[in-house]
Amino acid sequence: MNASLVWTLGLIVDSWFELQVNRSTVLLLLALALSAQLFAEHGPEHGLTERDLGAVHFPTSCAPAVQNEFERGVALLHSFAFETAEATFRQVAQHDPKCAMAHWGIARSFWRWGMPNAAIRENGWHEASIANSLNPSTKREREYIAAVAALYQNPKDRDKNRWQRYLEGLERLRRDYPNDDEATAFYAYALIDADKDDDLRHEKRRQAAALLEPLFAKEPNHPGVAHYLIHAYDKPDLASLGLPAARRYALIAPAAPHALHMPSHIFAQLGMWQEDIQSNLGSLAASRSPGISHMEDQGHEYHAMEFLMYAYLQCGREDEAKKLLDEVKSLPRVKSMYGDSSDPKIYALVSYSAAYALELHRWTEAAELPLVPGTQVGDDTITYLGRAIGAARAGDAALARKNIAQIDSIYRQVVARKLPFAGWVKQEKEEAEAWADHAEGRNDEALRPLQAIANKQRTGTFGATGDLPAREMLADMLLEMNRPEDALVQYRQALKINPNRFDSVYGAGRAAEMAKHPQEAATYFQRLVQVCAGSRSTRPELAYASRFLSEVATKQFNLK
Repeated sequence: MNASLVWTLGLIVDSWFELQVNRSTVLLLLALALSAQLFAEHGPEHGLTERDLGAVHFPTSCAPAVQNEFERGVALLHSFAFETAEATFRQVAQHDPKCAMAHWGIARSFWRWGMPNAAIRENGWHEASIANSLNPSTKREREYIAAVAALYQNPKDRDKNRWQRYLEGLERLRRDYPNDDEATAFYAYALIDADKDDDLRHEKRRQAAALLEPLFAKEPNHPGVAHYLIHAYDKPDLASLGLPAARRYALIAPAAPHALHMPSHIFAQLGMWQEDIQSNLGSLAASRSPGISHMEDQGHEYHAMEFLMYAYLQCGREDEAKKLLDEVKSLPRVKSMYGDSSDPKIYALVSYSAAYALELHRWTEAAELPLVPGTQVGDDTITYLGRAIGAARAGDAALARKNIAQIDSIYRQVVARKLPFAGWVKQEKEEAEAWADHAEGRNDEALRPLQAIANKQRTGTFGATGDLPAREMLADMLLEMNRPEDALVQYRQALKINPNRFDSVYGAGRAAEMAKHPQEAATYFQRLVQVCAGSRSTRPELAYASRFLSEVATKQFNLK
């Protein structure tokens, strides 16, 4: 038995006995272990199979000899293993130079995590043009190629309507071929990605889910169907509907790091921290597995670690969060999963360090956060925000103002360069100013911007990004102002978007206690203790909750 399998089986045993995880998690890790063993025994040259990536059936007019290889590329696309998908489709093109759909696959693999840059768009247009020049023999294939060509036409133009034209092409394809499950799956994902944040009903997501649910029943081993269902339901008010797909997806494609990570989007939406942790531990192991490292997904480990760091901090596992932060410092440089030239390690150090200090209320540590060398324009905003909040909450408004001045300087640079995240930097500045105003006793000025930002935030926080939910900060501030009833209202609303967040659950308990609602306080404190069950946390908030519950239990016993 190889070392990778031994390590993974050890993780399963640790998980079972120490964390008492559920059966789905154990099956997930076992699938990963068996996948690692398969590669150890046969080597990557034998290729990934349905056992590793899920079942895809995508008939083409290409040579029969490349059909399985082509479908493997499509399965990789569905699990966002883009670089490996590209390499697979290139092999198909090499083995069958007349296969137009191989170039469709290469072109589609270039559109990864949002609109690619002009150079990549040029490459995509080149591949789509090759596909067209090969004169695909079926109308269906020509429609697939036309849809992907719409993503890259006039590649030098920064055209914001590219995805909409792609969506329209897939809509035609699905209308012409209603029994093509692949067309339905790709169309459903295109719908989800076209969803607008200001649509509170999430109509496009609901439409996509309505298309995918029958396919999920029909093709339970299809990686794209399970994956895209998770994306469809990745909103606070829809997340519970995504649990079946979340519990299934990792078992469908245990060789794909993103497939192992993606269920954690649903788990995090629902505050299921132990499941969230196990999902990302599996993804991290897959990203680093010697047996599947040829998939070139090592950069994905930072996406998994971002969720892992956050989940650790929400359930009292701060020691493991610290170990993870220390581990990041020692990691070698890897290629970013987003395909750009950035070093994911640098951003991780910036954001994880700020999140660690702020989530644990270590205000002095936050006020002294060091700048990380090598950051890109805008990244230092996270450090200065952490410093400003830490200083303000430690009572040093002057130091907070100095750090706000640095954020303002970054904001002016970002505006001057017309970078797309100027609004985010402005919001960080407003949050920092709110805490500085509060530290100076100007509470009306402090509450106003936080309330406005909170009203705009309709999605949850799942990763260690170095920021905190605005509504939770608003509630914290109201509690410090001795307005527990108002704070409790805000905490209740915050927990609807971010269930089981440590600070919000504890804050709600304290606000209820101060507002003379002992039963509600006990409910929140009991939830906090349950969320942190099995941890070795020494957080004073958890000790306070346990003490409160003990006193309540004693009083009830004495009454009897």
